[in-house]
Amino acid sequence: MKRNPMRFQKNVMSVRLFTWAMKIGTWLHALPNRLTPPPFRLLQIGSAFWQSRALYVAARLDIANVLGDGVLDAEEIATRVGAEHTATARLLRMLAAMGIFAEVSPRRFRNNRASSFLRTDRPGSMRAMVLMHNSEAMSRPWFEQLERGVREGVAPFRLVHGNDLFSYLESNADADALFSAAMDSVEALAGDSFATDFDWSRFDRVIDVGGSRGIKALAILKRHLGLNALVLDRPQVVAEAERHWATQTAEGTNRMCFQACDILEAVPPARSDKDAYLLSAVLHCFDDATCACILRNLATAIASTGARVIVMEMVLPETGADLAGASFDMQMFMATSGRERTLQEWRSLSEQSGLMLEEVVGLKSFGKLLVLCEKPPCQP
Repeated sequence: MKRNPMRFQKNVMSVRLFTWAMKIGTWLHALPNRLTPPPFRLLQIGSAFWQSRALYVAARLDIANVLGDGVLDAEEIATRVGAEHTATARLLRMLAAMGIFAEVSPRRFRNNRASSFLRTDRPGSMRAMVLMHNSEAMSRPWFEQLERGVREGVAPFRLVHGNDLFSYLESNADADALFSAAMDSVEALAGDSFATDFDWSRFDRVIDVGGSRGIKALAILKRHLGLNALVLDRPQVVAEAERHWATQTAEGTNRMCFQACDILEAVPPARSDKDAYLLSAVLHCFDDATCACILRNLATAIASTGARVIVMEMVLPETGADLAGASFDMQMFMATSGRERTLQEWRSLSEQSGLMLEEVVGLKSFGKLLVLCEKPPCQP
């Protein structure tokens, strides 16, 4: 009997349409690069940090929350955020020119579609992500040690701070809290496609490995009422997550629990083929040897139960990566020993770890879901 190669994929046509639309969007985004005179294009790229720093300061001053749904002049905004009014007007003028905030009349501003995602009262707020990527801890490696890092093949973060990102976070509570908050906002980038374009109804339990506060698991639980979730992460992350949800009321939290876990040592064993281990943007943080160690632990955990490992990651093409993929890959080089990988690299990693790639599930997102099962091939 011929095996169905798409056992977990849902919404096939809408995912294909999204993929085509993204390819067209990538082509259109690259068009100005071809039309702009090379000297001016180099100047644009060389000064792009001006834009990121302006955005960072606006997020620090919390201007989007101050504006809310209203329109304010620069003087009033400056007064409320504790800044000088002329400098504030110039900052907002630059951001408005970038498409962030809108200048409705001279020196009068309001939120627009982009700046509204800097508001903390909006679902999918990106404020923590902007603050995290532009924090001193994350910025210094780019500015101070990128050249040396490239020359030596060492993460610039380690050259600046003396240890890797996750060791640094364990000893810096404020940075760790900001990082966790930023990771919660990844859903705004990825959308909910991971919860809707994959057939989670095949399972009873999701084990969210490295799941932080369990935002991804919760998105799945809300759409699949028969599911429960176990979220695994570092002890301090689990403690913070439990404190967070103790003060919140959200659908599905009664079906979600947390457990401290060192995924480099072991993960809780699967109960049956109704368990699915989810690793969302976890493995790209690690080098191949560490990834193989984690995947071997997962292979041991699923044993002969028929459980699956679901890896949600970006999958780079063998050649011709787009700017988003290549940029994420460089960010991983800057801060960790990890990287973004091609499909062949993911396949090789899984096979050397006692697993096999069963299916690639497309999403209406920049990532994909890689379904791994135990070798030999899982039987239908």
